[in-house]
Amino acid sequence: MAKKTQKRKTIGLVCENCNQRHHYSVKNTQNTPDKVALRKYCPTTRSYCLHTETSKNLGRNVVKAKK
Repeated sequence: MAKKTQKRKTIGLVCENCNQRHHYSVKNTQNTPDKVALRKYCPTTRSYCLHTETSKNLGRNVVKAKK
């Protein structure tokens, strides 16, 4: 079985039209260091539009350092 390392991180995808975070994805930061932009369905505008990766911390896969 493969080892679980910190190379893959959860990212939030923000819609360019409504600026809301509807979709989440997992990204390998070693292979794709630049921001990801995907065409996904936006339920508020009811259309397919471009969703870009957020630089905001999601707080899900952040491990706090032990004291």
